Amino acid sequence: MPVPRTGIAKRYAEAVFDSARDHGTFDRWLEELDAIARMQEEPVLGKLLVSPAVGMPAKEEMAKSYLGDVSPEALNLVRLLLHKGRLPLARQISNHYERLLNAHRGIATAHVTSAVELTAQELKTVAERLSAFTGLQMVVEATVDPAIIGGVVARIGDQLIDGSVRGRLELLKRRLASV
Repeated sequence: MPVPRTGIAKRYAEAVFDSARDHGTFDRWLEELDAIARMQEEPVLGKLLVSPAVGMPAKEEMAKSYLGDVSPEALNLVRLLLHKGRLPLARQISNHYERLLNAHRGIATAHVTSAVELTAQELKTVAERLSAFTGLQMVVEATVDPAIIGGVVARIGDQLIDGSVRGRLELLKRRLASV
């Protein structure tokens, strides 16, 4: 199966976000998009929902049964994704929507890499410093990479903040080479 295109998922997420903003249903949509994505990720159900051997009425009924008490708008989105063969985009749509919602609320995600695992207190300190630096509330996603030697590297969107020992050593090396 081909990898879904991100641009299409972004357009669906933007349309849902616009609707949520108009109706004040941000959190409901966040939960429902995640439920739709989880449905599509179910091993057996996900395959049935994209199978050409299963009729559209049966797919719609399976989706409705799995999702339970979701809004009519969410069911309409599922129907649209099913009819257009775009249900595999569900997780991307959910992720893009969450990014739009976070941006709307002044929240950013910082992908922080450190040489060793950071404690909860250290993560809190990193989040506070990044918040002060950007003016945004930070959610920190941490990974470990011993190759950075020490310090941290933070990526917030396209912005890279390199406070690693490796980064400082490379900078020193470039400075020495240019002398």
